[in-house]
Amino acid sequence: MRAERFDMIVIGAGPGGYVAAIRGAQLGLKVGIVERAHMGGICLNWGCIPTKAMLRSAEVFHLMQRAGEFGLKAEGLGFDLDAVVARSRGVAKQLNAGVGHLLKKNKVTALMGAARLRAPGEVVVETEKGEVTWQAPSVVLATGARARELPGLEADGDRVWTYKHALQPKRMPKRLLVIGSGAIGIEFASFFNALGAQVTVVEVMDRILPVEDEEISAFARKAFEKQGMTILSGAMVKALDRRADGVTASVEKDGKTESLEVDTVISAVGIVGNVEGLGLEDLGVRVERGHVVTDPHGRTGVEGLYAIGDVAGAPWLAHKASHEGVMVAELIAGGAPHPVDPGSIAGCTYCHPQIASVGLTEAQARAAGHDVKVGRFPFIGNGKAIALGEPEGLVKTVFDARTGALLGAHMVGAEVTELIQGYVIGRQLETTEEDLMHTVFPHPTLSEMMHESVLDAWGRAVHF
Repeated sequence: MRAERFDMIVIGAGPGGYVAAIRGAQLGLKVGIVERAHMGGICLNWGCIPTKAMLRSAEVFHLMQRAGEFGLKAEGLGFDLDAVVARSRGVAKQLNAGVGHLLKKNKVTALMGAARLRAPGEVVVETEKGEVTWQAPSVVLATGARARELPGLEADGDRVWTYKHALQPKRMPKRLLVIGSGAIGIEFASFFNALGAQVTVVEVMDRILPVEDEEISAFARKAFEKQGMTILSGAMVKALDRRADGVTASVEKDGKTESLEVDTVISAVGIVGNVEGLGLEDLGVRVERGHVVTDPHGRTGVEGLYAIGDVAGAPWLAHKASHEGVMVAELIAGGAPHPVDPGSIAGCTYCHPQIASVGLTEAQARAAGHDVKVGRFPFIGNGKAIALGEPEGLVKTVFDARTGALLGAHMVGAEVTELIQGYVIGRQLETTEEDLMHTVFPHPTLSEMMHESVLDAWGRAVHF
């Protein structure tokens, strides 16, 4: 059977792949996209979107329990975990269908199946109806990543879960152990803690949320512990003894090993790229530590072959993948797009309180040789935060003292995942402290704290 020819083939229809395909089609390319499981990928179906739906339910439940603070009455409070999950799956299903519609609208040929590269520019797809061959001068790998599993801590779907199991829990955990305190681990810890589980988080690093600024990590830890979580940093789960009714975890900390009895474990120890079964070895594609090695424009070193998103390494964020998809599509179409700058990509964690950041932490800025000015502003000094009943939080900004360049911004508190984009735009536009000081922020808003934090870096904060 004769191979169908395209200008660009995309392997993987997650937030990187489907965006790359649509942008390529917008630029006049004939585009084909292959997806082996779900349109929208892990993010839409098993990650970003359904977790946020579940966390929203937990947030509303938390607020219901605080009704009296707002002059309201709520009695007989409870939750239906199955209904919470059903809502989450419904949200994912709706958006999954939306991706298919967008691809069709943009005349992208979509094919469900498992793809592999037989040769440069030649993709073989195993479908339910048999083998299909596609050819194109440009191929984009957007195959994403999956949960990393450590020996002895592998998930079984019963007592030990990955994020997928946690999104469709068989039961409500009573005593939950979360291994790993990155965004995935902390979000699930926050969700189940809000619903009443006794949660313990074990983190091998000396602090939770280790990619965040140390001050923000410390603030978040206090907030989580105040909510009833147990945090064990600088600790390691050495073994899991699984039984029909629970798990005994051997946790090593400060040279001592103690046993922790739980009924459920969530393993959230990172991710590894989906690089297997693609034929990369035969083509000479460099793979290091489970991820495809690329240049700043997504080129793999093999003519016409690009890699974007999680399979191409950190930061493992959907919005980074999408922007890389646009960049690569424009490059293939003959454009000259700027490479994606990881330092201007925000990271967001949707726990309670929320955490968001962009750019360098204070420690990173100092280590890079900057003479820094640091500004801080607490939520307790903001009228809108107090009116919302959310007075616990902090906005922190890091500037180069000589040039006034915004090096980084770090936040913990209500709605900071929405606020952070202001600083992202500021970094993209190479904003200085003077520009931010002269910007008029609306009142009363949480965003005023962003202004005050900048002012504080130069000793000019007004409201605290």
